[in-house]
Order: sequence, then structure tokens, then C-alpha cells
Amino acid sequence: MDEGKMDENEWRYHGEGNKSLVVAHAQTSEEVFQHLQNIVDFSKNVMKEFLGENSAHCGEVVQLPLEFVKQLCLKIQSERPESRCDKDLDTLSGYALCLPNLARLQTYRFAEHRPILCVEIKPKCGFIPLCGGVTHELKHRVCRYCMHQHLKVATGKWKQISKYCPLDLYSGNKQRMHFALKSLLQEAQNNLKIFKNGELIYGCADARSPAADWTELAHHLKPFFFPSNGLAGGPHCTRAVIRELVRVITRVLLSGSDKGRAGALRRGPAPRGPRVCEASPFGRSLRRQGKNSPECSGLPKGCLLYKTLQVQMLDLLDIEGLYPLYRRVERYLEEFPEERKTLQIDGPYDEAFYQKLLDLSTEDDGTVAFALTKVQQYRVAMTAKDCSIMIALSPCLQDTSSEQRPVVPSSRSRFAFSVSVLDLDLKPYESIPYQYKLDGKIVNFYSKTVLAKDAAVTPARYKEREDCTLVLRKV
Repeated sequence: MDEGKMDENEWRYHGEGNKSLVVAHAQTSEEVFQHLQNIVDFSKNVMKEFLGENSAHCGEVVQLPLEFVKQLCLKIQSERPESRCDKDLDTLSGYALCLPNLARLQTYRFAEHRPILCVEIKPKCGFIPLCGGVTHELKHRVCRYCMHQHLKVATGKWKQISKYCPLDLYSGNKQRMHFALKSLLQEAQNNLKIFKNGELIYGCADARSPAADWTELAHHLKPFFFPSNGLAGGPHCTRAVIRELVRVITRVLLSGSDKGRAGALRRGPAPRGPRVCEASPFGRSLRRQGKNSPECSGLPKGCLLYKTLQVQMLDLLDIEGLYPLYRRVERYLEEFPEERKTLQIDGPYDEAFYQKLLDLSTEDDGTVAFALTKVQQYRVAMTAKDCSIMIALSPCLQDTSSEQRPVVPSSRSRFAFSVSVLDLDLKPYESIPYQYKLDGKIVNFYSKTVLAKDAAVTPARYKEREDCTLVLRKV
């Protein structure tokens, strides 16, 4: 702090305690407000255009009394996950982002007495890259999620590897989607949560066995899927309830939603990677049985999974091909730092920003403009790769002959539903070097541990995919 440049008019009173008084610089609050407003603008002008009016919720920036914020932070501190408690909450700016409760139905005004079930899924990246910038051949065969699982378990992030593979969920094939959802239910990690009337009833719980969790979950869900209570308890009941849940979620994910402009992302002749990940336990199981993986049925173009995948595929070059372009932009900004605002790196995220995202060319003309477009597309793609899909379900009333909203059937009941997307903050420009280093770390760890182990146990006389010749002699 430069004593000669300090101006008391730039500081504001924030509150005081027993022996302290808190003031804050006005610019800090303005920066927080602008950051939150950028999130609103990005959701409204970009993600809502891609995903649809009813799927992406913009929210609004609101100002809260500082004492309320302080007391609220103290109240919820004990409820926060231990892994998140090192993240400080903003108690000084007074600004917050107000969003609808997506654990509730968003398509109509529901009756308060009707129970609501909400499933939150973080599907992650649903495709394997096949662009020329990838130097690790392994990335053309195994998806990022499956590789990252091994590093996360090795570093203690999770206790065991999940059988979930995003490519199975995005396949559009019901058999593969069912397997993917059951895998999420077996090992939820931070990719699946279930809420009942707004309260979390199922999520990450490493300390408990999957069987115990499923039994308790089935107890919560049985009234939704078997309202007549004609199903007895025990393992059979648990399996039946979980099966119904998986089928309903699959039907919702494949259902059409309101129109977005993801169709504007018309792709050229660039090849797409394989549609089956080699590390997926589903595919490996079939190969062991001598069967081929079922063909991808393909996602209906109107469903939210399809539109999310299209936005993810704005990552046209992979982080390996993208990073040199990021460095080109960085060198330009080092020479002309005043241009950062003109380049819209920190906003505004308006219609002009959106229109530039539609340029899917990959021919590098050496300009900063080309590099910047690919960098911005990568940031948007990474946002879609890390978003959450919220599926809210409410049993249809018995005396309602026709619902004026989307409805999905189950064996014994019908559900009104809504599908929304959460976590649509644009990924920071500054995170690109971290993503580049993490990508190399993930691939190298998988290559040195998993592939090396597989090679050691594969018989030397025959390895899968190797050509072999049999010479038969007369006897």
C-alpha cells in the first residue's frame, strides 16, 4: 500500500467487533459485483443460447446486509465438507448470486404437498479427442475421466476406482447408459447426489459399503416408484427400486428439451474419436465374453446430453494443441497489457462473444485473433465438461388426467420432471497452464502404472491387437 496514494474516500465502513473495526476498499466490492455480473451475462448470452431457455438459469446479483452474511457463514461452517473448509467465504463485499433452487421442479408452480426427488449428475467429458495436436496416443483410446480415476485413488482423493465412464452415459445406448448410472450409484464420488424434498439423502460416502447405501436409498425411494407399497423389503426390493430409478433417469436424459442453439455448432469433416473407451468396465466385460460393444444408438438432438456434448466439443484441439495458442495470447498481452479488455478475456460476455464461438475452423493463420478464439472456445468447453445436470421428479397426482408439463413413466407411476444445468461459471483464463500440467500428469501416471501393469500380465506369446500367423503342417 502506497501511503502517498491512499485516499480515505475510497474506503467504506463494513462493521466492527469487540476490539476491531472493519473497513474495505470500494474497488474490492466493485470487482466482486462485476465478477458475479459476468457469470450472469455468460449464462444468459452464451450457455442459455446453447442449452436452451429452461435448462440454463442465469440468476441475478443481489446485495445482502453484511451482518446477515457473517452470521450465515458462521451457521453453515459446521455443515460444510471438510475438504472445502479451507475455502474462505466472501463476507466483506455484500454481493451474492441468487439462483432458483434446482432441486425443485422448474417448469411450473408445484403443489407444496407433492414430494420432490432430485438427482444431480456431473457427467464430465463425453468424447475422446482425435485431433492432430495430441501427442499421447493413449488419449485416442482412453477417456480423460477413466485415466484420472487412477491418479485420484493413488493420491487419496477417493478410496476406489469408479466403474463409471462418461462415454457410456453419452452413448445414447440404453444398456450402456444403465450401466453408467448404476456405476455412479455404486461409487458416487462427487459425480452423483440425490435429494428428497431438498434434503441430501445420497451422495459421496466412502466410509460405508455400497450395499448398505443402496438399502437405505431404496427405503427413501420406494414410495416414489412403488406407491401402492406392494413390494416387500430385502435385496429384491432394493434391486427393483434401483432398477426403476435408473430407467427413469435414462428416459429423462434422452427426452427432448427446449430448443437451444447447439445446432449452430456445425462441425466440419474433422474426424471424431472412438465412441467406446478402452478402460470402460462395460466394454472390457463384453470383450472378455467375446462380444462386441453395442453400437452407439446416438443421442437425440433435442436432449440436454446431446447439447451439452456439442458444447464440450468446442475443445477442438485438446489442451496439448491449445496451450501453444494460449502462450501466443500471453506474449501479446505482455507486450500490450492494455488490450486485455478489448480481447474480452474478462468479459463482457455478450452476443459478440457468443458469435465468435461459432467459428469452428482449425486452420491456424498465425494471428492472435485465431489463438484467442480457440482459447475462448476451450474455456466454454471446459465449463460444459464440469457442469452438473439436475433432474427434478414429482409423482403425478392420481386425479390428473393430463399433465401440462413433461412426464416420464415408470412401472407403477408417472413423474412430472424438469432438467436444468448447474455450475455454469466460465472457466478462468488463468487456469489453462494448470490444466496443461494436470493433463500431462494424468496421462503419464496412467501410462506408467496401469498400462505397465497390463503389459506385465499379458502373455508374451499373444497380445491383443497383434497380428499372428499360424502355420499348419501335414501330419
